[in-house]
Order: sequence, then C-alpha cells, then structure tokens
Amino acid sequence: MISILIAASIGLLVSILLTPYLIRVFSRQGFGQEIREEGPQGHRSKRGTPTMGGVAILIALVAGYFVAHVIDWMRGSPNGPTASGLIVLFLAVGLGIVGFLDDFIKIRKQRNLGLNKTAKLVGQLVVAVTFAVLVLQFPDANGLTPASQHLSYVRDLALIFLPLPVFIVFCYVVISGWSNAVNFTDGLDGLAGGASAMVMSTYVVISFWQARLSCQETPQAACYVVRDPLDLAVVAAAAAGACVGFLWWNAAPAKIFMGDTGSLALGGLVAGLSVTTRTELLAIVIGGLFMVEMLSVVAQIAVFRTTRRRLFRMAPFHHHFELAGWAETTVIIRFWLLAAICCMFGLGLFYSEQLAAAGA
Repeated sequence: MISILIAASIGLLVSILLTPYLIRVFSRQGFGQEIREEGPQGHRSKRGTPTMGGVAILIALVAGYFVAHVIDWMRGSPNGPTASGLIVLFLAVGLGIVGFLDDFIKIRKQRNLGLNKTAKLVGQLVVAVTFAVLVLQFPDANGLTPASQHLSYVRDLALIFLPLPVFIVFCYVVISGWSNAVNFTDGLDGLAGGASAMVMSTYVVISFWQARLSCQETPQAACYVVRDPLDLAVVAAAAAGACVGFLWWNAAPAKIFMGDTGSLALGGLVAGLSVTTRTELLAIVIGGLFMVEMLSVVAQIAVFRTTRRRLFRMAPFHHHFELAGWAETTVIIRFWLLAAICCMFGLGLFYSEQLAAAGA
C-alpha cells in the first residue's frame, strides 16, 4: 500500500512541477497547437497554446513507478519491478513516442495533421505486436504470464480461448481502439486528463483488490488469477498522480495541451491494464466516456457516408454540445461526471461479481 501512495505522490509532484517548465520551453520554441479550421469558433483563440504536454505525464509516470520501487528497496522490501509493470510501461512509452512524432510533425509543418495514416498505423502496429508477444512471456514460479489468451471480463472466460495469431490481432484492436478513443476525447481543456485520472484511480482499486484476494488465501472460485496485481496498482497510481498534476495546468483555460504524446500513451495504459488485469470487457464500462467519444466519430462517418447527412453537429461528441450552445466548461464538467459514473458503475460490477463468486 505504501508503494502505491509513493507512486501516486511522485507522479503528482513530478507532473505538477515539470509541466510549467515545459510550458516555458515549448513556448520559446514555438511548439504551439494548430486548430482545426472546421472546429468550433471559440477554439480559434487556443491556437499557439503549447502542446506535447504528454511528455510531462510520461516522465512523471516512469518516475513515480521507479522511485516507489527504489524506496521499497531502501525499506528492505524484496519486491522489485515486475514483468507485468514493465511491459505496461513499455506500451505507454512506445505509444507516447508515436504520439510525440505526430505532434512534432504538426508543429514543424504548422498543420493540424501530423503523421499520415499509414505511418501512424505502422507505429501503433509495431508497439502493439511487441506488447502482445511480450505479455505472454515471463512466467512466474507458478507458470503465470502477465496476460492470458482467454478473453476476460473480471476473470478468464474459459470458453473463449484466443490462438496466438488471434490474440495478437486482438491486442492490436484493443490498443488501437483505446489509444484512439482517448485521443478523440482530448478535444477540450482537461477533459481527457480528468477522465484518465478517474480511470487510472479505478484500476488502482481493482489491482489492489486482486492482490488482496490471491488464490493462496481465497477459495478458488473467488480468487483472481493475475500476475503482479500489486505492481500494476503502482503503475496505475503513478499514472493517476501524473494526470492530476498535469490537469493543474491543463484545466480550462489550458496553459498547455497533452497532444497525441499524452492521449496515445494514456490510451495505451488503459489497454495494457485491461489486458494484464484480465478485465478487457469490464474496461469498456470503466472507460465508457472514451468509448462513447470514439463511437460518436464512427457513427458520424457511417451515417454521413450512407445518407450524406450528419448525425451530430460535429464529432467527437463533445463538440456537438459546444455547437448546441453549451459553454466549454459546462461540457467538461458534465462529461467528467459521466466518466465518474462509468468508473463507479465498473467498480460496482467488479464487486458484485466478486460477491457472486464468493457465494458460489
């Protein structure tokens, strides 16, 4: 528990102290955000706001994780970084690098489009396939690997086994889906950062719960077969702290944007944690706001291509309400409330499944 608190505290401190430094550096270098011409008119004033603030989130995440382990080691704890924690960190950093390249090209070419679709697809594909291969390696003393080839809700669904090629494709779809979902959500000041902090905090609770209910101390039906759940809680705590620290500067009116550097990395964290905690299906509920934002884009494109009409005034979904006359801060706060409801509902489902399993 102490390592979780340390990771969250270090993530918060590094992020909240590093971000203003990045604001000054990026402002001097002219690393300003380009705004979509067809976007809401109120967003034109945001042009030139420093972007790539996701760098602070990534540095704070990595610092929080490793400082927590260093302090644990100094306290005499035998536990160190685990395969599960390091692989999830790899996924976040790898996607963050793809996002950084995307942001950097936008800035250099002064346009709202960075990497072309093929380059971005290849970047996400390389990181996702590498993650999918690594996450099935490194068995512990009990032969348990960081991930399972079974599809999972809270525990593995025994009837649905994914052969290795299918599992790799599945991981790519999950990683690409979540990274793009968070990326679509990152359109208003603090919206993605606040929602991500809630999702990461939810995974702290879930992972800690899984660690407490190990199969050595719990009846088989009610235990969680997850490798390194406590270390995954440390990763999630560092990420939650990093998001809150960044949100201090990213809240409306934002002094810096996270850019694709941050949104792709945070989406990767959601995907990585869902796979390693065996909650791929439950994550759809926990990250419900991100799912709605992504589906709004898909629905908008599908309806427009088939009927030549727009389902929403503008996609992603949050822009629809802006164009309907809602103030930006109103949209942000109400969407934060939706994110909180999704997280609480996801925790409720997790707990109710545990009660059902214990009763069985």
